[in-house]
Amino acid sequence: MQTPAPFGYERATSLDGAIASLQRLGSEARVIAGGHSLLPMMKLRLANPEHLVDINDLEELAYIREQDGEIRIGALTRHVDLLESELLADRFPLFRDAETVIADPVVRNRGTIGGSLCQADAAEDLSSVCAAAKADVVIRGTEGERVVSMEDFHVGPYMTAVGAGEILTEVRLPLRPGAGSAHEKVERRAGDWAIAAASAAVWMDGGTIADAGIALSAVGLTTIHLTRAEELLRGQAPSYDLFTQVAEIASEDCSPMADGRGPVDYKRHLAGVLTGRALRRAIARALNEEA
Repeated sequence: MQTPAPFGYERATSLDGAIASLQRLGSEARVIAGGHSLLPMMKLRLANPEHLVDINDLEELAYIREQDGEIRIGALTRHVDLLESELLADRFPLFRDAETVIADPVVRNRGTIGGSLCQADAAEDLSSVCAAAKADVVIRGTEGERVVSMEDFHVGPYMTAVGAGEILTEVRLPLRPGAGSAHEKVERRAGDWAIAAASAAVWMDGGTIADAGIALSAVGLTTIHLTRAEELLRGQAPSYDLFTQVAEIASEDCSPMADGRGPVDYKRHLAGVLTGRALRRAIARALNEEA
């Protein structure tokens, strides 16, 4: 087995310093925070960065707060803080749904939302959560900040809109009236990668769905954003027939691959079932009717 080349390591003491280091070191440098996304890929030789820039000391990137009509989450916020946040549980309960089924306490105590999103793994839960919630992300480089929608953030398998010399700094969730959300997941055992998972968010206007966000994990090369289902839901009153149609769209519009977790037909079926289940729970929460 070929021994990987040694790599450089430095620990950033400021955000500007981290960005300057990434600019200086070039495209082969990688940011490391919790390490639960990057280190396994390095062990499998799927990633071989020449330099690591450790941002664990940047506490200014670890927060969950309400500001300017949004929930803002710093990229260094740990999974455990997402799980325990009462603000998120109240405004976007799908985060707590997802965090209860992400990995184990060891991973949740160290892993970060920024690392999860930047890994761009199609089986990762928080990408579908943020896509359904219609989140934006803030990316910072030497030329300042830019805001990118989750729809444009993942550009391919393990590829994001974060460029060389840039860092994801924040996730922004717009607050709108009549909101409800939920996340559903099926896994082989507790803490495992999903066989399939579905995130749903709705914004109700009385008894009508004013807007919706639906996204799937683990049933395609990237997070699946079900825009066709969202278009169908807008302006509609919840009904059994509507849920059935959305579930059918989820089954049709995903693109799973057969593997040790199941055949394609099973995963398509599961995507539909979980989408319908997440949608029903999201609407029940929006209408304060959850059992």
